[in-house]
Amino acid sequence: MPDTGYTIAAVLVAAAVTWALRALPFAVLSRLRESATVSYLSRRMPAGVMVILVAYCLRDLPVTETRAGAPLAALAVTTGLHLWRRNALLSILGGTATHVVLAGTLFAR
Repeated sequence: MPDTGYTIAAVLVAAAVTWALRALPFAVLSRLRESATVSYLSRRMPAGVMVILVAYCLRDLPVTETRAGAPLAALAVTTGLHLWRRNALLSILGGTATHVVLAGTLFAR
C-alpha cells in the first residue's frame, strides 16, 4: 500500500498540472488578441478547414458509380444553402438531410 504522503503529493501535482494546463490558454490568449497573424488566421481558417474536410470526405468517392450521387448532391445542397442564406446550421442540416434521404432511397444498394 502506498504511503499517504506520497498519495497526497501525487494528487497535488496532478491537480497543479491540470490547473496550469487549463489556465495557460487564457494567459497566452490575452497577448495574442492584437496579433495580426491571429487576426488573419481567424478570417481565413474556417474556409480552409472546410476545404480540407470536403477533400478528405470525398477523396475515395467513385464519381463514375451511381452511389456517388448522394454525397455530391448533398455537397451541392450544402454549398447552395450557404451561398443563399449564409447560415452554417441551415447549410449543415440541409446537406445532411439530403444525403440521408438520398442514400437511404434513390442511391441505396
